[in-house]
Amino acid sequence: MPATVLTARALLLDMDGTLVNSDAVVERCWRRWALREGLDPEAALKVVHGRQGYATMAVLLPDRPMEQNYADNRVMLAEETADTDGVVPIAGAPAFMDAIAGLPHALVTSADEALARTRMNASGLRMPVTRVTAESVGASKPDPEGFLKGAAELGFAPADCVVFEDSEAGIAAGRAAGMRVVGVGPRAAALSPDAHVEDLTQLRVEAVADGSIRLHISARQPGAGGPRSATAGLRQS
Repeated sequence: MPATVLTARALLLDMDGTLVNSDAVVERCWRRWALREGLDPEAALKVVHGRQGYATMAVLLPDRPMEQNYADNRVMLAEETADTDGVVPIAGAPAFMDAIAGLPHALVTSADEALARTRMNASGLRMPVTRVTAESVGASKPDPEGFLKGAAELGFAPADCVVFEDSEAGIAAGRAAGMRVVGVGPRAAALSPDAHVEDLTQLRVEAVADGSIRLHISARQPGAGGPRSATAGLRQS
């Protein structure tokens, strides 16, 4: 099957589930919180991905004062920042980050600056110079504020940006921002992104002479039993 090709001027990257696999930490921390609140942990885990913590709490406990959600979120962020056991890069992420190092890109994450830096470091990934973290926005994904701010800081129109996301809230935010979305991983598969990859080994990045970026997205071979070698190379043309 031929590769799908998307052309962009800038790339906006989610972190958790897209560049970094932090599911083990997220599940540990949110299970503890759900049990403390008398909630079903499995139900909590269905809505936690992609949102800031206070927004998840508001979904799960809609009648609770938001001030309590903000307070609990501060505790949650401290717990998650202190726990890096099992935090690893998504397959292909190191090569992908190397490939886009000289191209316009930004990290747009629901994590705060400390948590983002901790997880990127734990995964051995370069922290982008341009980043939009929890402190930078007034509204959590699925609100498009973060992606719109990332595009503006890079100096590009939303239509010229491609978003990389794994979660329902994140994909909805990218769409609401008027951007195309590459869905990454199993959570994204059923959410109809513009293109989908199991991991970042299915990507090849090409820097074009006119300043645009071509993303070559290869199909996963049927029956492939695990991550392939990284293919996210940079080719000048």
